[in-house]
Amino acid sequence: MEKLSHVSASGKAQMVDVSIKPDMLRSASAIGHISLSAATMVLIRENKLKKGDVLTIAEIAGIQGGKKTSELIPLCHPLQITKMDVNATIDETGVTITSEARCVGQTGIEMEALTAVATGLLTIYDMCKAVDKGMVIDQIKLLRKTKKSLN
Repeated sequence: MEKLSHVSASGKAQMVDVSIKPDMLRSASAIGHISLSAATMVLIRENKLKKGDVLTIAEIAGIQGGKKTSELIPLCHPLQITKMDVNATIDETGVTITSEARCVGQTGIEMEALTAVATGLLTIYDMCKAVDKGMVIDQIKLLRKTKKSLN
């Protein structure tokens, strides 16, 4: 049986050893959506929810979530993030959140981009749960990831 890279010889989970990989400029972007009722969207647009400015707070929460990815996902490496941008925009059926994350490192930053989107969407859910019982979070996906040599 083939040994998986994340399982040690003793059968215990472990982080993948990236020590021999060179530092590269890495980036990733992700997207996700939360469906909301029309009434909730009006409350968001008019900034009338009790918890405050939903879009701004979701963006800040997304940035915080992206920065804490290695604390939330057990086998993720901690990265020195050089950019974390999160944007929340109202669309026809709810709110779409996009993220872009960048670092110089030995492993990819896609988990940080995805975590930023998920955290932002969960924040919207939390802020709107008192007025909207039919919210659905979906379509969280990686849009792009790149790596470029520093040489």
